[in-house]
Amino acid sequence: MPTPSVKQLEAFWWAATCANFATAAGRVHLSVSSLSKRITELEAALGQPLFDRSGHRAVLTEAGTRLLPAALDVLNAVAALDQALDARADLAGHCRFGVGDLSALTWLPAFVAAARRAHPRLSLEPCVDVGGVLERRLDDGELDFAVIAGRSSRSTLRSQPVGAARFTWAVAADLPGAGRLGAKALLQQHPLVTLPPGAGTTRLLDDWLLAHRVAVRERILCNSWGAVAGMLRAGVGVGFLPAAWVGTPGLRALGGRTALAPLQYAFQWRRGDARALIPAMQRLAQAQVDFSVPPAYGWGPEATERSRR
Repeated sequence: MPTPSVKQLEAFWWAATCANFATAAGRVHLSVSSLSKRITELEAALGQPLFDRSGHRAVLTEAGTRLLPAALDVLNAVAALDQALDARADLAGHCRFGVGDLSALTWLPAFVAAARRAHPRLSLEPCVDVGGVLERRLDDGELDFAVIAGRSSRSTLRSQPVGAARFTWAVAADLPGAGRLGAKALLQQHPLVTLPPGAGTTRLLDDWLLAHRVAVRERILCNSWGAVAGMLRAGVGVGFLPAAWVGTPGLRALGGRTALAPLQYAFQWRRGDARALIPAMQRLAQAQVDFSVPPAYGWGPEATERSRR
């Protein structure tokens, strides 16, 4: 019987763990037809089908299910051998990962710079979106990892805490009632400016509203932290921002007994993915994740002042 090749096993593993063959083909830089050819060659070498293609989408056969952990063991062993033989011990290839807007505005630039220094042969592609979308894309195999608020509820994903973000209720300094009322009272008079439901802050906000028995009269939703900050400074309504952003001209922090709990963030990856890429990126994320730094781009006192002119 012919011996299966590493490339065939690689094609099989991605096809078996991604949402569809098109996604898997993109991960190994092949056309769908080339990916299918490698899998067909692997099936011929093993003498049994690995996918049932009779339905709307291909699903693993019993033989394919049995082969999956063995294929991953081979791929992990090859990756470990490559690392051992490479004197620089750096990673190579393409890494597509996900972060939220707040991460993109704070620690992401430093993370990318550190990853490029440590692994110059690794091509990085950050994808910025709300946590719910990133978690789905990670589960579908479109991303290698993601840093998302909270631990994953999906059994197919694993999570490791890497940091926390602290938020403060804030309003424009000249918003009516800002000097004498707290967040709870102001929300009865002004709109809540916040991120959409798919964002990682949704649970944090919902818990706060429930604990303080606050019914929001109006919500203005936007998936950009920079835009939320700009609207708050313009006096549009009430909202919360990263604590480090609030001590700037034009914004007033709302103190009192209505503080928000810290929001924990986690490095998430797919269960069973033991490639050297995962622990290497996890260590870098652990060292670089810092939500207390000022915004890296897109918003700041000067930018907001320019928008008012």
